[in-house]
Amino acid sequence: MEEAQLDYVLVPLGLFVFGLYHIWLLFTIHFYPRRTVIGLNAESRHQWVFSMMTDPLKNGVLVVQTIRNNIMASTLLATTAITLSSLISVFASSSSQSSNTSSQLVYGNKTSIVSSINFLATVPTWKDNKESIEYVARNLNRGSLFWSLGLRAFYVSFPLFLWIFGPIPMFVCCCIMSCILYFLDTTSSFTQHLHSLSIRQVTKSDDVELAADLS
Repeated sequence: MEEAQLDYVLVPLGLFVFGLYHIWLLFTIHFYPRRTVIGLNAESRHQWVFSMMTDPLKNGVLVVQTIRNNIMASTLLATTAITLSSLISVFASSSSQSSNTSSQLVYGNKTSIVSSINFLATVPTWKDNKESIEYVARNLNRGSLFWSLGLRAFYVSFPLFLWIFGPIPMFVCCCIMSCILYFLDTTSSFTQHLHSLSIRQVTKSDDVELAADLS
């Protein structure tokens, strides 16, 4: 086959493999969240918010430092994504301005949302006021969702970069990356057991503390 024909066949096929995997991942996250690392992390962050907001005056510094570290990591990845987008655009002889703008949009959402959590998570609240704590946990998970979407967009840039060298490296990269992401995104039964055990222990300790406060 000629190179043009390979482009018409392998490039859409590679993107189809990569997209099919992420469709399966979205389905699993929605219906079976504990089978994925993203679902377990969302549940852990939810429990973390409840644990931190029970005593914001004591845990406020820890909350701010933890979220600050996440923002710094997001900023670093945004800079890397913009640089990689510029390199791809230079090799592809296209405008780098549009790539930079798209990378800022992908990674900028998490920074703006998670920054507001610094104020929300350190506001004093009653332990039984679950509505406000649920709101904070939901916004934190929403910011982390944008973080995950930004990482996926960053991963897509690697097959697109290899497309410069031909459709075959691009197709191979899509297949290999889908296999690697499968092992990174899914959890084993042992991991699920440890996570469930830690959640039960934290919930039990919170119930004991609440009973002691009421007495």
